[in-house]
Amino acid sequence: MKKTYYLFNPGRLSRRDNTLKFTPVDESGQELMPKYIPVESVSDLFIFGSLDANSSLYNFLGKQQINVHFFDYYEHYTGSFYAKEYLLAGKLQVSQTQHYLSHKKRLAIAKSFVKGGAANMLRNLKYYQTRGKELTACIDTMDLWCESIDSANAIAELMGIEGNIRQCYYVGFDEILKELKMEGRSKQPPKNEVNSLISFGNMLCYTICLDQIYHTQLNPTISFLHEPGARRFSLALDLAEIFKPMLVDRVIFSVLNKQQLKASDFHEGTGRITLKEGGKKAFLKTWEEKLNQTIKHRSLGRHVSYKHLIKLECYKLCNHMIGTQEYKPFRAWW
Repeated sequence: MKKTYYLFNPGRLSRRDNTLKFTPVDESGQELMPKYIPVESVSDLFIFGSLDANSSLYNFLGKQQINVHFFDYYEHYTGSFYAKEYLLAGKLQVSQTQHYLSHKKRLAIAKSFVKGGAANMLRNLKYYQTRGKELTACIDTMDLWCESIDSANAIAELMGIEGNIRQCYYVGFDEILKELKMEGRSKQPPKNEVNSLISFGNMLCYTICLDQIYHTQLNPTISFLHEPGARRFSLALDLAEIFKPMLVDRVIFSVLNKQQLKASDFHEGTGRITLKEGGKKAFLKTWEEKLNQTIKHRSLGRHVSYKHLIKLECYKLCNHMIGTQEYKPFRAWW
């Protein structure tokens, strides 16, 4: 089974026959014992440290359809080596573009993303409400905002409603979390530990959505809720709206309430709070477990992983584009 590899140490990645050879280096630049990764076991690579590589390696990775995602020192996603699309289909791409250009069609899909994300946020709050957390006010306010989604006549108006829903949702975090508190959302830079985790997790969610889009016929640059940009894969941002509550937020609640991460796993520098390397590894361990966790799918009648749910969402979008089935966003039922 293929899996995601996360590289934290600086070093050199090269090809050795049909194997990837990673040679880490220490702070003085001395090479350490190399590690070998069978290429057939790699689904994608997440690079957090400084990487030395050449075009021969990227040619090899491209032929293997292995994407490489890069992150800077502050955990920001900076870009991807995106292997040549092998599934793009002209008919679907034309249809996807037509759905973007039609205000009515674009708005309908964008509303579905907001509805799906809001439903999954509400599911999280109601889960903790049944466990004694006082979240009634947050839920009631979110319900009111959700009722206004269908009346939105413009993308900007819809984005405003989504922002209000998320603001109400984040108020509930301080009731759910036991020790560390959120105290409002801060992004650039994140002002405390909880905000730092949300930024880190959202970035991971965006990247995994991008990776799953790659394995379908969708074009990742043509989006509906977020405005397509010149240098970003904005459809991944759309999809991430649906899955952030189920993946990112649930992992945050888990690692903080089980004290797998504490304040000592973070450090402060240049006005921002970021995870230490050990903290990143602990978060990514739980993140990978969540992605591989399975649920019994109601329609398919079999168990599928959370990661596969994202790809299924892409397939649903494809079916909507070619007119075989209206898109309905994923809503958690557990």
